[in-house]
Amino acid sequence: MFLLIISLSSLFSPKAFQADIIDDLSSYFKSSNAKEIAKNFASTIELIIIDDEDVYSKAQGEQILRDFFIKHPPVKTSIFHKINTNPNYRFGVILLSTSKETFRVSVTMKKLNSNFLITELRIEPAKD
Repeated sequence: MFLLIISLSSLFSPKAFQADIIDDLSSYFKSSNAKEIAKNFASTIELIIIDDEDVYSKAQGEQILRDFFIKHPPVKTSIFHKINTNPNYRFGVILLSTSKETFRVSVTMKKLNSNFLITELRIEPAKD
């Protein structure tokens, strides 16, 4: 009985339920939550939104993302692709649907200290 309890408790460890960062980001995009997305930004972030591209501070990136959400309120998101097999790198593509169009959101993350932080965020119109 004791071994059964031990083996079951390992199934329910916090690590077993730890959500993937791309899944979290998808839900933040769906809810237009620029603040939560920006918490995952590195100290500087390369931000490419439609035709504008530059490197910004974390705070500037959050404001630009907030402006994007005002112009393009999300309706739904879906995860199109993700790479989570490298211990120091994550990449994901989220399809972000708005009432007018769908965007392809590419997120590049690198492990800095012990956390994955977004180093590049690209939002571009989805190709049909």
